[in-house]
Amino acid sequence: MRIAQVTRNTLETQVNVELNLDGEGRGKYATGVPYLDHMLDQISRHGAMDISIEAHGDLHIDAHHTVEDIGITLGQAFARAIGNKAGVRRYGHAYVPLDEALSRVVVDLSGRPGLVFDVNFTRDKIGEFDVELVREFFQGFVNHAALTLHVDNLRGSNSHHQAETLFKALGRALRMACELDPRLSANTMPSTKGSL
Repeated sequence: MRIAQVTRNTLETQVNVELNLDGEGRGKYATGVPYLDHMLDQISRHGAMDISIEAHGDLHIDAHHTVEDIGITLGQAFARAIGNKAGVRRYGHAYVPLDEALSRVVVDLSGRPGLVFDVNFTRDKIGEFDVELVREFFQGFVNHAALTLHVDNLRGSNSHHQAETLFKALGRALRMACELDPRLSANTMPSTKGSL
């Protein structure tokens, strides 16, 4: 079973993440940031992963620390759950539309953190949620999952739609990259270096 549980405690946040990469797309979220809960649910549903996240953060200041630390902790859980990556496809990609918005996410389980984030939101907030925190979540996740991620919003005029396509596409791309490749043996590393 490719599962992991990680707890992160700082003076700013307390975050607990449980992740099952081979789940059924079930999500349970209590982060104190309702829009983020909605976006996290897109990852689990479209990534066919079971994810449970409980977070308590300094939301009296703003949501920055909470969103970033959830990305960090989810990234740590992902790194533990995927293990040495033997037998997986390694690469994944997804194009996801939502009405007028279209986004593309491409992932490489490279072992090297790298984020290219090309998204121009059409407004600064989605309800009470600052859209700049979307990048903070992705950066925290990438840094601690140790993967390369290219995130592009190709078009869109509604910021809610733009963001939602990013999270749905992330789930789909991760699902593809994490799948066991039926043409590889379970101990075959998808790299000429012999490790990732």
